[in-house]
Amino acid sequence: MNAFTIKDLENLTGIKAHTIRIWEQRYTFLKPQRTDTNIRYYTNEELKMILNIALLNKYGFKISHIDRMSVDEIKDKTFSLSQTQAQQERIVNELIQHMIDLEIERFEATLDNYIMAKGVEKAITQIIFPFLERIGILWITNHVNPAQEHLVTNIIRQKLIVGIESTVSHIQINKTLLLFLPEGEHHELGLLFMYYLLKSRGIKVLYIGANAPIKDIEYVAKLKSPDVLYTHLTSVAQNFNLERFLNNIHLKIPNHKIIISGQLTQGYKKQLPSNIEFKKTLSEVMEYISAL
Repeated sequence: MNAFTIKDLENLTGIKAHTIRIWEQRYTFLKPQRTDTNIRYYTNEELKMILNIALLNKYGFKISHIDRMSVDEIKDKTFSLSQTQAQQERIVNELIQHMIDLEIERFEATLDNYIMAKGVEKAITQIIFPFLERIGILWITNHVNPAQEHLVTNIIRQKLIVGIESTVSHIQINKTLLLFLPEGEHHELGLLFMYYLLKSRGIKVLYIGANAPIKDIEYVAKLKSPDVLYTHLTSVAQNFNLERFLNNIHLKIPNHKIIISGQLTQGYKKQLPSNIEFKKTLSEVMEYISAL
């Protein structure tokens, strides 16, 4: 069983912790346990319940109405939502639930069904990337078992690699991007996603991959002169210092533009070195690619 904090629920559902506390006081669908120090924690079942409740509430159902529904009724109502965005969010919720319960075959089947219906790129942008954004916070806080993380990320990685290998662009853009992850960063999915997006648009990619020392990045950059260096930071080693990394790579590779996206860019407030730029959201990443 996983134990989730109220902050985990807030990050996964978009429902503020204050609101969740009010729901607990007024309604019956959430009954958190408490630690010896009186801190709330939530089980797998409660996480799955609030994912569905948050979805219904977002798309027009009153909480007092939801509170009178059975678990099966709540689930049935999520399937009845007709809005396209609601259905995409429901599928992302399903992926989270399958991961939590280690239902790996169902996780892969959900992805495969969406890929067959919508294609690889829409599956990536509408389902996989939102899933990674929402679940990434659990990886950072170690509230997901490493086995859960490895099983689902390997499935997603396979889908991304198939997408990369199969995509063919009918245009060629005279740009080259060098893609890498710094030492201590092994979460490759965001970078593979970027590889797919670039290749599908006719942009050349030099892919170094995960856990790359700056000296190796510097060597390839000097030898191949890419237009841009790109990295996506999801969750790095505990001793990783983002400010030190930014200053170090700026000093070592000052003449190349460096773009950084991912979870770790969200809370950074200090001034960036002159050749480094953050892309904090998927829409910013997509706009950047479109402008290349």
